[in-house]
Amino acid sequence: MKGVAIIGAGPAGLMAAEVLSAAGVQVDVYDAMPSAGRKFLLAGKGGLNLTHSEPFDAFASRYGARRPQVEPLLRQFDAQALREWAQGLGVETFVGTSGRVFPAEMKAAPLLRAWLHQLRAAGVRFHMRHRFVGWSADGELRFDAPGGEHTVRAQAVVLALGGASWPRLGSDGAWVPLLEARGVDVAPLEPANCGFDVRNGWSAYFAQRFAGQPFKSVAIRFGGFHRQGEFVATETGVEGSLIYAASAMLRDEITARGSATFELDLLPARRADQVIAEVAHPRGSRSLSSHLKSRLHLDGIKFALLHELLSKDAMHDPALLAAAIKSLPVTVVAARPVEEAISTAGGVRFEALDHNQMLRAMPGVFCAGEMLDWEAPTGGYLLTACFATGRAAAHGVLRWQAGTG
Repeated sequence: MKGVAIIGAGPAGLMAAEVLSAAGVQVDVYDAMPSAGRKFLLAGKGGLNLTHSEPFDAFASRYGARRPQVEPLLRQFDAQALREWAQGLGVETFVGTSGRVFPAEMKAAPLLRAWLHQLRAAGVRFHMRHRFVGWSADGELRFDAPGGEHTVRAQAVVLALGGASWPRLGSDGAWVPLLEARGVDVAPLEPANCGFDVRNGWSAYFAQRFAGQPFKSVAIRFGGFHRQGEFVATETGVEGSLIYAASAMLRDEITARGSATFELDLLPARRADQVIAEVAHPRGSRSLSSHLKSRLHLDGIKFALLHELLSKDAMHDPALLAAAIKSLPVTVVAARPVEEAISTAGGVRFEALDHNQMLRAMPGVFCAGEMLDWEAPTGGYLLTACFATGRAAAHGVLRWQAGTG
């Protein structure tokens, strides 16, 4: 079989390389960065969340509107298959208390080292510092390389170029105009799993005193979304796991209406009637802050946020204050820039692909990973889909080369 060029040395590209090389195909992997898996390593800096252990139906639901396209790929390589794959590389995994799955060592580097060693042993060739810049007039791949422009001709190409988040690690979205110029339908790249700016910004006092501090044991409600967890105050707004979980809905609401308001429950473990009873309890000569700390253990950043968002009159009206503690409206007006986001929404639309993940407008060119038009929350869902789409694209290449698909 003729060789295949894979552009992008992240999880999707490396998984495609594994499948193709195992089938006897000569694989050349190209990447703009000096080494492979830069974003993968960053994802593992605080403990690599490989996948999630929840039941498959719940897992598949995390892909929202693109579930119909992503679910069949996950059925071919699901969370359990990913754990078994890691075990095959000598990396044991465990399920954390939240259901998330991590390597036993909580590090990405050992897994990546073992994987790259296996790929090189299988004959995969790596070409680093090769930035893809498009196609030549006669269809060759063009790269900016250390020695100048380098061109490559391959029978098939797998594009695994990532989205536009964390551009310093290589995925900068520069591929979008290259594909659009060739008639490929690409949904605009937008931030996903991102922070937001609040309306009018925080006061100077709140930003200076509380930026970087967490809201712990809180819950947010937005439309049909309701979840407990924690998030962090930033200099301009909010970010963190609980915000990321709702980010797609908040982003879309802002796009449609200019702002989005979620309700923040500062004390989800307390019923509303309990809160009003404690707030209304006579406080004598104690200050309001001392009273709330004593009666409800509410202080610090939570009390400061009430001061930030409520009027003076509301702060001293027990009914209004209690209602705000249980349902404080927080309005956000803009997602943070895509380069600050954990991941990207948008990309090559599935409708632009055939059943082999090959571009209808470009025979022999396949797409995988985050550059496809899907999104998912953090929790292992992002990596799992990158692996699954990489495998699916590789199998699509094999069927296309064999003339069986």
